[in-house]
Amino acid sequence: MDPNNPGPEDYGHDRSGDDTVPRRQSRDPLTPDFGHQTPQQSRTVQLISGDLLLTVNPVDGSEIEPCRPGERPAAPVRHTAAQRVDRERAAAPPVPAGPPAPQLPLLERQEDRERLVRLLARGRSVRLTGPAGSGRTALLDAVAADCASLAPDGVVRLSGHKRTVADLLHALFEAVYRAPLHRPDREGLLALVQGVGAVVVLDDLEFGGAPLQELLDATPECAFLFGATPEVPEPGADSGIEEVLLTGLGRSASIELLEQVVERELTDEEANWAGDLWFESQGLPLRFVQAGALLRQRDELRTGPEAVDTDDDPADVPPFGTAGPMATPLPSLGEGAAPAALLASRLSEAARDTLRFAVALGGEVPHQAHLPALVGDTHADAALGELHRSGLLSPAGPRYRLAAGVMAQLEASGYAETADAHARSAAQHYTWWSGHPSVTPERAVAEADAVLGSMARLVPGEQAGQASVAVLLARSAAPAFAAGMQWGAWEKALRTGQEAARIAGEVAEEAYFHHELGVLALCAGNLDRARAELETSISMRGALADKAGAVAGRRALALVADRSGDPAPSEGGPAAEDMPAPRPGDAASPPGGVPAVLPLFPRVTDTSAMLIPRQEPYPKATAGARAGVLRGARRNLVAVGAGALLAAVLGTVVTLGATSGSEGPEGQSVTTEQSASEDDGEDGYPADEPADDPASEGGTSGDGAAPVSPSGTATPSASGSPSPGTSAPDKSPGTGTPSSGSPTGRPTQGSPSPTKKPTKPPTPTPTAPTTPPTESPDPTSPGPSPTETETDPETSDSAGGPAESAGASASGQSSATADSDPTTA
Repeated sequence: MDPNNPGPEDYGHDRSGDDTVPRRQSRDPLTPDFGHQTPQQSRTVQLISGDLLLTVNPVDGSEIEPCRPGERPAAPVRHTAAQRVDRERAAAPPVPAGPPAPQLPLLERQEDRERLVRLLARGRSVRLTGPAGSGRTALLDAVAADCASLAPDGVVRLSGHKRTVADLLHALFEAVYRAPLHRPDREGLLALVQGVGAVVVLDDLEFGGAPLQELLDATPECAFLFGATPEVPEPGADSGIEEVLLTGLGRSASIELLEQVVERELTDEEANWAGDLWFESQGLPLRFVQAGALLRQRDELRTGPEAVDTDDDPADVPPFGTAGPMATPLPSLGEGAAPAALLASRLSEAARDTLRFAVALGGEVPHQAHLPALVGDTHADAALGELHRSGLLSPAGPRYRLAAGVMAQLEASGYAETADAHARSAAQHYTWWSGHPSVTPERAVAEADAVLGSMARLVPGEQAGQASVAVLLARSAAPAFAAGMQWGAWEKALRTGQEAARIAGEVAEEAYFHHELGVLALCAGNLDRARAELETSISMRGALADKAGAVAGRRALALVADRSGDPAPSEGGPAAEDMPAPRPGDAASPPGGVPAVLPLFPRVTDTSAMLIPRQEPYPKATAGARAGVLRGARRNLVAVGAGALLAAVLGTVVTLGATSGSEGPEGQSVTTEQSASEDDGEDGYPADEPADDPASEGGTSGDGAAPVSPSGTATPSASGSPSPGTSAPDKSPGTGTPSSGSPTGRPTQGSPSPTKKPTKPPTPTPTAPTTPPTESPDPTSPGPSPTETETDPETSDSAGGPAESAGASASGQSSATADSDPTTA
């Protein structure tokens, strides 16, 4: 698919089939054409951006990860002198088809030419300022040829048309260094371009002030020759840039230029007409190049009717065989000052259609290899030569665009009436072309301005379907721009595509563009922008259940968090639906899932949750496993809470007994068994009925601190062991074992001790004053058997919940233990 030697596949024409059917589409989706199978899009390219490995994936979105040490590229190497010449020849605009245009001399510019060379030889940077059409590009070409041997890195030609500072710095790096598939980050780029010593000729500069100063500071060893119009902001006062103004030509030089274009001497009438044109155009060379094209067309009209276009007015066409300058009148002064419409009317239909495409693309002219497919004429590539010889085009880097003022003149003549239709046709063509696997990223980058121009016309579009066409073009061209390392065009395509997807309501495509913008921002070091774009993409893809895309976004977002130094989230993680599918070698999970292992002592702020855990539903498959874990956890929580309360109760009771006014030994010996009263009901509370305190029913007090008995005392721990810092529990007389609420003498988990308050002071034992007396509980007091205390709180029918059931069982268990103790009989 050589653009200079086009084949039928370049333009979508298939000689073996119908030209109206694109090769990438099957005539019948149910019966595909096996003879013309479409190759799959396989432009997956790996690039090195700084210390990151970027994999351009046109399907799910680009992937980015840290570059491993073994995969990092070698240091860039400078181009040789021969390689620089080859690159400069390849970067020049293509030679148009057809007869060559005459080589025009550089008139009245010798003094400016010598001055510019002297300034550049001293290492000074110069800005050549002149109006559009004043011949700046021709003068820059001449100065560049004179400075070929001034700098060690030679002369570097760059175009500032729609380029930023970052774009120009990377273009300078690529022109001097050889680093395939390597794009250094900003720190590395600045370190490399600081050592570049070259004369940089930068035409069509579009910025000044601080951005221009940034460019100069980044390249201290370069001497710049800028070409700009007066509308461009001026450089800073401290920039040190010399200013050279470029004016129009004199009258004699303008007439000489006109004769060079026509390739003959002018008649007196034509010379007078040229003099009036010089006064009107202020001697701009472009106007005289276009005026020479008008005179040349006038000469062609006198040769015969075969050269006359059928669209011309028959009254203006001279009869066949008529000769002499009066056969076709000279153009008016207004037509000479704005000749685009008149020049276009005398060109071929293919040339006029090419102008319509150029107007639709914002002044960008498609490459001549694309004109046959766009225009629908196999010989339409010759239209570029017609337009160039007519002075309607001017070079812009490696391609052409409409000359200064031509677009406005064509729009006034009605060439913009079909701009939307032509832009849509160009977008559909470029969508197929840029996505074709045989098109290299370098070729796609060379056509970037035309591709972006077609998208800009469609977004925002008033006609139905325009936004969707722009989405398809951006989706196809953006990966090619990224692989070609033209990231300025990549960003513009992504932003235009994102806006088009939003207008068209295509959420999946909008999520893709947000993802790519996040990856681009991460490569550029803009972490805040990267985080915002990636989070937006992940949320959109999560709503669409796009697992592969969401995982790619989460990986890139994790790299952003790592680069920014943000701590990883302590809780949560990717949702289950966003996790990647298990690989074939991974171990499978149990059918019911893996139950969560809850901590035995969770950190809580509300102590009421320690005794009454919140009940949550679980799936049926894991209900049994989770219930077993939670049942043991609840028992442990009850034991911990009751043990802490026992220590507080014992300390309070001992303190009260020691400080009371009683002189008998009964006020100095207190046992845990004395919580059971010998004479129930004397204080007004029945022995077998709880008080109406709501805290007693739930197992906790109102503030959730400790359970309270009906008599007002706190419930001790079921384990019967004090907390650290308190004295050991008393032992029952004659047994030598600690007394507890369990028949076996060991504490029973989840069974607190009795909560009845003694109504009489204990009676001391005369024979053993040092042994604490033991109260014998009422033998008639009913109590549950020891087996009843093992009732599971989960299956208890008590209205108070598990805590109330545990308290009731503990009371009965304590009574049973007292009845069975032989020392109390």
